[in-house]
Amino acid sequence: MTRIYTPQPLSITAPVVLDGNAARHLIQVLRLTTDDAVVLFNGDGYEYSGHIVTAARHAVTITLIHRSELEPPSPLNIALGLGITKSERMDYSLQKSVELGASAFVPLFTARSVIKLDAQRLKKRQQHWWGIIIAACEQSGRRRIPTLATAVPLATWLTEQYEMSLLLDPRTTLGCDALTPPPSGCIRILIGPEGGLTPAERMSAHEAGFQSIRLGPRILRTETAPLAALAALQILWGDLRNGY
Repeated sequence: MTRIYTPQPLSITAPVVLDGNAARHLIQVLRLTTDDAVVLFNGDGYEYSGHIVTAARHAVTITLIHRSELEPPSPLNIALGLGITKSERMDYSLQKSVELGASAFVPLFTARSVIKLDAQRLKKRQQHWWGIIIAACEQSGRRRIPTLATAVPLATWLTEQYEMSLLLDPRTTLGCDALTPPPSGCIRILIGPEGGLTPAERMSAHEAGFQSIRLGPRILRTETAPLAALAALQILWGDLRNGY
């Protein structure tokens, strides 16, 4: 079933007109036409199914006939602080983390970040990252959309308050199974860039209340580490637990 995101309000009482990239994707890429079925979602927790009633290159009108049940919230609210990495690695981390249930993303400027972004390039990169998140929601069936914060220096993010703050660090011996789940499931995880975090950054994170954990005996790449952490926590306490 074709799933398309749109930011506009959705209702089964009124037709919806998609234009721009959404219309081009339906007509030129997917080759859909009149009467073909489509599912729309806008992040409100529902999805709306209907069919195309008019199809043109730049505008597609859809009649919605059914609204799904509300998607239940995940028992975990996991925010990922990601040291900004090269494009393909960042894209992979975002895409797969959406599939594994991350709730929020915060791109971080760190001392060893390879990518240097001026204001214009950062704006384009933020738009690109948002597109990756939306496409992953369309593919994975998520009806609630993770948030994407504007990139900030690591020191800024460290000042925020969470129930549990975790730093992925192969130097420690503590594993996820030794942790106690936070009462409301609000967790943030810090992952460094390709070169990792500096000793000073790790110290600052510990001073801000981060607890170091280890994900097994192997050193994981920056694009692999958030996925392993998400999967481990979702299995322990989240919506991968016993078929939750």
